[in-house]
Amino acid sequence: MKNYSKQREEIIEMIKNLYNHPTAEEIYFLTKQKDSAVSRSTVYRNLNVLVEQGMVTQIAVSNGPDRYDYRENREEHGHVVCTKCGKICDFQYNFDTTELKNRIEKQTGIEISEDGIVIKGICNSCKEA
Repeated sequence: MKNYSKQREEIIEMIKNLYNHPTAEEIYFLTKQKDSAVSRSTVYRNLNVLVEQGMVTQIAVSNGPDRYDYRENREEHGHVVCTKCGKICDFQYNFDTTELKNRIEKQTGIEISEDGIVIKGICNSCKEA
């Protein structure tokens, strides 16, 4: 990790130990509890750096704030997002994405620099409501 900082390490550890796909604000408040000197802008800036470095995945939620997930040393997985409440669940898959990415690049002419599977739908709680 380039440009190491104690606060960035705290943010990584926070995300690494959370499996609920926290928002930037949630990460900020949890990090602030450990380090009262951390600022909101520091957390947001470091989240952007971690996403750029590929250590953290940023998951766009259409009806709420983006969520974050730790990438390194975890099983390959995708995300299912509820379009009503924003709940995010992981799902496992066991196919090689290399062929899929190659096929997409050939069809679109776009060189893929980041990948991830996000499927959207409505969760059981929202269906029942």
